[in-house]
Amino acid sequence: MRKCEFFNFYILFIAQTKSLLALVWPPLNSTYHLKREHSLIKPYQGVGTSPSSQWDFWGSTLITSQYVRLTPDERSKQGSIWNTVPCYLKDWEMHVQFKIHGSGKKNLHGDGFAIWYTKDRLHHGTVFGSSASFLGLAIFIDTYPNDEAPDRSFPYISAMVNNGSLPYDHRKDGRSTELGGCSVEVRNKDHDTYLAIRYSKGRLTIMVDVDDRNDWKECIDFGGVRLPTGYYFGASAATGDLSDNHDIISMKMYQLMVEHTPEEDNQDWTKIEPSVSLLKSPKDNIDDPTGNFRSTPLTGWKVFLLLLCALLGIVVCAVVGAVVFQKRQERNKRFY
Repeated sequence: MRKCEFFNFYILFIAQTKSLLALVWPPLNSTYHLKREHSLIKPYQGVGTSPSSQWDFWGSTLITSQYVRLTPDERSKQGSIWNTVPCYLKDWEMHVQFKIHGSGKKNLHGDGFAIWYTKDRLHHGTVFGSSASFLGLAIFIDTYPNDEAPDRSFPYISAMVNNGSLPYDHRKDGRSTELGGCSVEVRNKDHDTYLAIRYSKGRLTIMVDVDDRNDWKECIDFGGVRLPTGYYFGASAATGDLSDNHDIISMKMYQLMVEHTPEEDNQDWTKIEPSVSLLKSPKDNIDDPTGNFRSTPLTGWKVFLLLLCALLGIVVCAVVGAVVFQKRQERNKRFY
């Protein structure tokens, strides 16, 4: 193999690697537009009970000029805030700036809060201040271990997609119905913490920035997720015997500019039933002590690493083959 041919092969390898990386993990914000009708931003002028308000709140929720406090650091409180405008975006990304803080020490605080994208809004219940049976998507930031299993540390972030048939089991911290999750230290930080929820082309990705460095770390990445349009965004929180301040600083909604096939564009997205294409049903996960689906399918990064290792193997074989071939050519020249 000549040097120029090897160089061309190397350039092709780098280009293919970059394209594979773009497929399995596109940039956090590619082409996007802020949608103010679905965003909650200081000084929260669109919050209230008037007909023109875009956000409505309930329970212990307190609106200030600097934050929206869903619950104070007091026992047995519930609060929520909901967007009054249904969202008809097919591809979107929600950035949540929040703060959880209180006087309780380790494992003496709770319970946490949730971000919702559901068919119904302002439905009060036992799951972080909202209904346990819902249609849509829920992201739970759980700060207290009800199950007290040794294999999981709290606070814990998890995701659940529900068609109304699977109630969230608070006693087991939702293990039987979660898509995946991660343990993240988000409580009593000196700075604000951030959560990014992206839904695009059937893929749900959740990332966190808990160090306020604009350094996003992946928490959940799951494909095969089907969510309809026309649902509502909201946030809710609850305290029980233990408590915390659960503050929402902002919720910024971005429309992602993504191309779809003609069949997808002609589909009535409001008729889609919330669902997830799993290798096994969430009901089959009840006896799984870890309650974690992420070990079942290959995530985007795992697929990329496998492909990268395969391509590196091909390059190594090509280099070794070229060296062997060149030595044989030199040996053959000696006989002429």
